[in-house]
Amino acid sequence: MGQVEEGPALAQFMHLRVLGVSILMLLTSLSGCIGGDGGGLFGSDEEKELFGIPGGLTLACLQSSKFTSLMIEIDYTEGYEPQSQTLSTLKSRIESVCDKPGGVTIKTTQTDFDHGDSWSADDVRDIGHDTRETQPQDGSTLRWHLLFPNGSYETNGVLGVAVDASTAAIFLDDVRDAEGFLSRPSAEAIENAVTIHEIGHLLGLVNLVYTSPAAHEDSGHPGHSNNEDSVMYWAIESSDISSFVSNDVPTDFDSDDRDDLAAIAAGDLEVNDQLWS
Repeated sequence: MGQVEEGPALAQFMHLRVLGVSILMLLTSLSGCIGGDGGGLFGSDEEKELFGIPGGLTLACLQSSKFTSLMIEIDYTEGYEPQSQTLSTLKSRIESVCDKPGGVTIKTTQTDFDHGDSWSADDVRDIGHDTRETQPQDGSTLRWHLLFPNGSYETNGVLGVAVDASTAAIFLDDVRDAEGFLSRPSAEAIENAVTIHEIGHLLGLVNLVYTSPAAHEDSGHPGHSNNEDSVMYWAIESSDISSFVSNDVPTDFDSDDRDDLAAIAAGDLEVNDQLWS
């Protein structure tokens, strides 16, 4: 590395170094549903600049000053198309927190990912970037991308993973395996909950790119809620979801989640690591 001048340049260098270490410490403590490693924290430097980290497009979704509409691209393997109830709930939850006067659109496409049965965060990231229609910031349209592939995540028991500011994957083979006794909870209910949970991570929940004034982050599962009535509850994204003995698996954000998002949207809660602000 070349010499770093003292003064502003040195200060900037030290800020970036501290930021990198902080993100690394965060990633180490987060459970498997927030993927980041290989090729840098979240891919190459160029990819990080374009795709960021989970929560990196929170403001872009919550506000409408630049992005007036949201397109959610969903690519799925044959036989792994998300159910209509999942898509309906997904659209409803996003519309309830994001200001998008131009509307929220969901486009589903059957896709051959040409990939094996084991997925890493890098696999989701790289294949997600290769199969998406265009970049996340597309004129006045914000674009998020969800993958529903065959196979499983490399970490046992992880049902979904968010890998950057606009890309996530839901693993329906593991979702189906997590179905409880007598289908309580059912695979359909689990799919619904896990999908909204990963969208919550793209929105920065919980404390991924901000610090909530409410003590609702689970100390044993950073990035997740300690409230079992929140879709951001830590067990939702893992095979532990089968512990919900009824079919009443949460599919909505709780009041603390919503208060956080409302405060960020209003500019009352500082948010970091944004690709656009």
